[in-house]
Amino acid sequence: MAPTTHIVGAGLAGLSCAVGLALAGWRMVVYEAATQAGGRCRSFHDPVLDRLIDNGSHILLSGNSSAFAYLEDIGAGGSLTGPDRAAFPFFDLQSNHRWTVRPGSILAPWWLFPGGVRRVPGARVFDCPRGLRLAWAGKDTTVAECLAGSGALYRRFWEPLAVSVLNTSAEEASAALFRSVLRETLGRGEAACRLRIARTGLSESFIAPALAFLERRGCPVRLNQRLRSLVFDNSRVSGLDFGAGKVNLATGDAVVLTVPPAAAEGLVPGLAVPRASRAIVNGHFRLQRRYDKMVHLGLVGGIGQWLFVRGDIASVSVSAADDLAKSPVNTIAAGLWDEIARALGLGGAPLPAYRIVKEKRATFAQIPAEVSRRPGVGTPWSNLFLAGDWTDTGLPATIEGAVRSGHGAAAAVRSLM
Repeated sequence: MAPTTHIVGAGLAGLSCAVGLALAGWRMVVYEAATQAGGRCRSFHDPVLDRLIDNGSHILLSGNSSAFAYLEDIGAGGSLTGPDRAAFPFFDLQSNHRWTVRPGSILAPWWLFPGGVRRVPGARVFDCPRGLRLAWAGKDTTVAECLAGSGALYRRFWEPLAVSVLNTSAEEASAALFRSVLRETLGRGEAACRLRIARTGLSESFIAPALAFLERRGCPVRLNQRLRSLVFDNSRVSGLDFGAGKVNLATGDAVVLTVPPAAAEGLVPGLAVPRASRAIVNGHFRLQRRYDKMVHLGLVGGIGQWLFVRGDIASVSVSAADDLAKSPVNTIAAGLWDEIARALGLGGAPLPAYRIVKEKRATFAQIPAEVSRRPGVGTPWSNLFLAGDWTDTGLPATIEGAVRSGHGAAAAVRSLM
């Protein structure tokens, strides 16, 4: 019988690994502790809003090559929507200024020079070269240290971008990790910077098509299966203990762990993982009218960082939200709605129906000390591999990073043969 790969975790890392192996003709089984697949990338019907909403406002840019390859593989390549040209409109909640940053067709940050710089109110020409410092940022340098942490260009462009990408304050966030994202998006010009979000919902784009793809290829996805321990036999894993049952591995079988870092640390002896985490808070609000086109708007000087409108649902994402997550839901909702109403020109519209979603451990803290703790795909055991957005993908903990880690784990498994 052909070897079987046992993939533990049905989030994006696990599903992308499974899809990659299925395309190569491998046998596998996927195990998931929860009652549904998707992990933090999922959508659900909210009874208060009576609408399908995403667990969080995950976005992609057209330069996210691994994520788009995954969508094509599962037949969901057309399930995202966004503008034809790259444009990032912003609204300053303190000054009421509005502006739009439009990346050029040549390498960043050259498009920030005149007249690109005039798109950010208050930005000065000599602020722009500071962005070049990212190219030489050391592994211990923070975004704020690298970009001098002051000035209009920093406050109105670099800082909100870094916080949303890294889910960590710019004063703490790794400049090297920020650089890795810019290299693949802004650094490649306008064509790699077009914003994309799920047309209907995250599950409908990233999860349901993958599950259907795997089902067609005879790959079972077993839910409510929490791995209790791994069974080790010298230099390999020989079994999986799920408490209610055990799975014995045959010669040639492999295991890919795509569980959260704390769970992986408890399962794999001696494994170093990032331990500190950061929260994300998302607010979803039912509007009185539907918008025919998607609205996306960067927010500066307030609580939220990004506002999205899809149909009649306005969603605000707040990154690096550890302090905010401690606040009562009604307090969060009132503050976010005030910002939405101002940004959309809704005047004094009363607070509508809403849903606040707190992800208290949304990502690992992407600070230099924690980045240095990210493990690679391999382990001391010959048939045990790791995947997840917290592993050492070279990218932040994003959809692109999760998918890339799954692809990397699939390649590592295939290298066994």
